[in-house]
Amino acid sequence: MALYEHVLLARQDVSSQQVEALVEQYKGVIEANGGKVGRIEHWGLKSLTYRIKKNRKAHYALMDIDAPAPAVKEMERQMAFNEDILRFMTVSVDAHEEGPSAMLQKRDRDDRPRGDRDDRPRGDRPDRGDRGDRGPRRPREDRE
Repeated sequence: MALYEHVLLARQDVSSQQVEALVEQYKGVIEANGGKVGRIEHWGLKSLTYRIKKNRKAHYALMDIDAPAPAVKEMERQMAFNEDILRFMTVSVDAHEEGPSAMLQKRDRDDRPRGDRDDRPRGDRPDRGDRGDRGPRRPREDRE
């Protein structure tokens, strides 16, 4: 069987529980057609780069899938009919990543306190060293 990563974007006005129910529904489709779903990650509500069907935000979810191609096609066919799903994308991969995805790692990094920035000196600019003054400005007609 082939390995896939599948990301779906659900409308912003559905709840997180409804998004989890959608993911479980499509997990059932994959399993009914002879595949299995590994890691499932909910990335939460994020801003979209551009509007999709009048939505500015969307719930993101990632699924690692190990299934035959017809199972993935059936899942995508059913997603196309669902009004709550704005977009989806399935990518074939050679191997699934271990541990959290890059999106979850980014969220963890963003949640940390930024204590390392407080160590910087504050105040005026540092001394320019042996650089002299710039001198007088030239008139505008001389610059051309």
